[in-house]
Amino acid sequence: MKKCPFCAEDIQDDAIKCKHCSEFLAGSRPPVAAEEKFPWYFGKSFIVFAFCSVGPLALPLIWWRPNTTRGWKIGLTLGTLVLSWFLFQATMESIRVLKEYYQLLGGL
Repeated sequence: MKKCPFCAEDIQDDAIKCKHCSEFLAGSRPPVAAEEKFPWYFGKSFIVFAFCSVGPLALPLIWWRPNTTRGWKIGLTLGTLVLSWFLFQATMESIRVLKEYYQLLGGL
């Protein structure tokens, strides 16, 4: 038995978390939790919000994000560029159709 460094209660020697205060003991946390600490602007929700707001201008957030693999970065970049191209084409077609309607209304 050993003492918990947080609450001073007796716990077993092999314990990784205190049953009294629910604190993890030193060196017992999974290393994944330590890797997930990155600035708020690299969070998934912020990146999705940035893509919805400014589109391809948010690509640097993906490329600078440390936890994203190179394959995902390339895939997301290509997907964003293709989607942006289709949206640009749709916008240009809509403008063309609107011009035709205005010309038709002007001829009446």
